[in-house]
Amino acid sequence: MSLVGERILGTSAKVQERDAHEDQSVKTASKLNWLRAGVLGANDGIVSTAGVVVGVAAADPLNNIAIFTAGMAAVVAGAISMAAGEYVSVSTQKDTEKALVYKERIRLNRDPLGEFEGLVKVYEAKGLSKPTARLVAREYSAIDPVAAQVQARYSIDSEEFVSPWNAAFSSAISFVLGAVLPMIAILLFPPASKFVATFLLTLVALGLAGYTSAWLSEAPRGRAVMRVITGGAFAMIVTGAVGHLVGLSL
Repeated sequence: MSLVGERILGTSAKVQERDAHEDQSVKTASKLNWLRAGVLGANDGIVSTAGVVVGVAAADPLNNIAIFTAGMAAVVAGAISMAAGEYVSVSTQKDTEKALVYKERIRLNRDPLGEFEGLVKVYEAKGLSKPTARLVAREYSAIDPVAAQVQARYSIDSEEFVSPWNAAFSSAISFVLGAVLPMIAILLFPPASKFVATFLLTLVALGLAGYTSAWLSEAPRGRAVMRVITGGAFAMIVTGAVGHLVGLSL
C-alpha cells in the first residue's frame, strides 16, 4: 500500500472514531433531555410555589389552611402545565427529527448519487481532504445511507428520537418535588420566622437546582446559580409585597 493510501486510511479511521464519538454524544444528549426537563421542572416548582405561599402568608400569616390550599393549587396547576409544555415542546422536536429523516429517505431514493456527493461536501466542509471525505462517506453510506446523511448534516440519530413522555413525566414529578420544600417551610415554621426561613431555604434549593442544570449543560456554574437565586428572590419579594398590601386592604 502506498504512503498516500495509508494516510487516507489512517485519517479515515480517526474520522470514524470521531464520528462514533459524535453518535454517542447525540444519544447521550437525547437521554439527558429528560434530566434537563426535570431540573427545570424542579426550579419552576420551587419558585412558583414559594411565590404563591409567601404571597398568601404575607396577607394572612396565621391562616395555614388558606396557605396550604393556595400552595396545593399552585402545585397541581404547575405540574400539569409543566408536563403539557414539555410534552408539546419535545413532541415538536421529535416530529422535526422524523420529518428530516423522512425527507432524506425521499432524496436518497430520487437522487442517490447527488446525495452522496452532497455528503462528501459535508465532510469536506468539516476539514477533510476530498479523497478522505469520499472514502468516509462511502464507508458510512454502505452501512446505512440514511443514518450517514442525517447524522452528518443534522446530528440526528435516525433510529433513536427524543421521548416527549419522558420529558413530561420528569418535569411534572420534579415540579412537585421542588414545591415540597417551600410548602413545608411556610407551614411548619412559626409566624415570626416563617418568611425568613422559607426565603433562605428556597434560595438554597434554587442554588442546587441551578448548579445541577449548569452541570448537565456543561455551562458556568456560578453564573447559573446566581441567575436562578436572583430570579427566585425577586419573585418572592414581589409576591410577598403584593400579599402584604392585599392583607392590609382587607
